[in-house]
Amino acid sequence: MELEICSFSGYKIYPAKGKTYTFRFINGKAESYFLQRLNPRKVRWTTIYRRLNKKGITEEVAKKRSRKTVKHERAVAGTTWEAIRAKRNQKPDARAAARQAAIAKSKEAKKTAAKKA
Repeated sequence: MELEICSFSGYKIYPAKGKTYTFRFINGKAESYFLQRLNPRKVRWTTIYRRLNKKGITEEVAKKRSRKTVKHERAVAGTTWEAIRAKRNQKPDARAAARQAAIAKSKEAKKTAAKKA
């Protein structure tokens, strides 16, 4: 069963109902208004008017709530959050000294690797 849609009102037209010309109409009223060139957006009983003016929509009464973003401080793969926080709270000179020590350690490791090879 294939339903047609009225060219003026937007109502469903069931088989063997309505009028069919180049356009399809649900009844004589819709056909008459169409021939009078009335705008279906301004005729209150049409589905187009009801859709434009948000009539009869009972499902979406409540506004959609938008979620607020929540900031989470997460640990990096190999370290815990406490270790990251401890490094962040260190004094700049202590961090620089630790960085220099790490650089020196990696240089020593490279030297020993170069000697072995």
